[in-house]
Amino acid sequence: TAVSWFLARRVQQSVASVARSAVAIGAGNYRTRVPDRQLGTEFTQLSRAINQLAQRLDSQDDIRKRMLSDLAHELRTPLTTIGAITDAIEDGIRAPDSQTFDVVRTATTRLQRLAEDIATVSSADEHQMPLHPATITVNELLIATYEEAADLFTDAKVTLGIVTTAARVHVHVDAERMSQVLLNLLTNALRHSSPGQRVVVKADTAPAHAVRISVVDCGDGIPPQHLPHIFDRFYRTDSSRTRDAGGSGIGLTIARSIVEDHGGTLLAESLGAGHGATFTITLPTTTRRHIHRSTPGTEFSVAFKHRTRRGAADALQRDQATN
Repeated sequence: TAVSWFLARRVQQSVASVARSAVAIGAGNYRTRVPDRQLGTEFTQLSRAINQLAQRLDSQDDIRKRMLSDLAHELRTPLTTIGAITDAIEDGIRAPDSQTFDVVRTATTRLQRLAEDIATVSSADEHQMPLHPATITVNELLIATYEEAADLFTDAKVTLGIVTTAARVHVHVDAERMSQVLLNLLTNALRHSSPGQRVVVKADTAPAHAVRISVVDCGDGIPPQHLPHIFDRFYRTDSSRTRDAGGSGIGLTIARSIVEDHGGTLLAESLGAGHGATFTITLPTTTRRHIHRSTPGTEFSVAFKHRTRRGAADALQRDQATN
């Protein structure tokens, strides 16, 4: 009958439309969408599923293109520096002295760090990063990271403090990887702080047998529109400044992956530009018996005045915090 023919024709056209869309998506045209021809629940669900897949692929493709563009920029900057200095030496404009070699060495180090970061973030994305966990106290973790970061803060004339009420709490972590996370958060906070400002690491116990470690700064802050993307690869709130400061743009991505591989979370908070930022790590503690009642907070601070790099370790002061 005419009705049967009409319905069969519509079904045939819809199937053909789905097939064409699938072929187009398979060919890389991720902005193709399947129209909903109102042929019933099954066809509607199929159309929506294909459209959602195309949308996800389109988003991933945009991320990939942006990542490759940023990666090209990251590679181009130190390579341009090395090339320019080499040309200047060959032309006799610049002497091959220690200062010149220092510039080349810095650019080379940046390239090496970028290569290592790319390899690390690839492993982190696939959750294949090797971990060697051991049971340590929060205090041991914080002090190890503090000692590594102290000179950086001293040179920048930014005070670094640690306040903890969870010093004796035990966590089962890869100490080297977790120190890497904390050092990344600290250098990120330092990058966005000005001389005379203060960065504080706070540690306390959290519900559900967990410990919180927060890195708090009062620097540039993060605008609200950037917060959801702060852990995306190569994402920057201020690309030019971050690039000048030497950031690869994937440190926070790596940090979050490491924390998640430990069964924890890493979150970012900020009230907006100019209001500082807080990055909070939450980690499970080893056992309930290791969770102690809060003790008087302990603070470690760097006195940066009249300090030298060699004497940085000796100037570590341990005081009772006023909580």
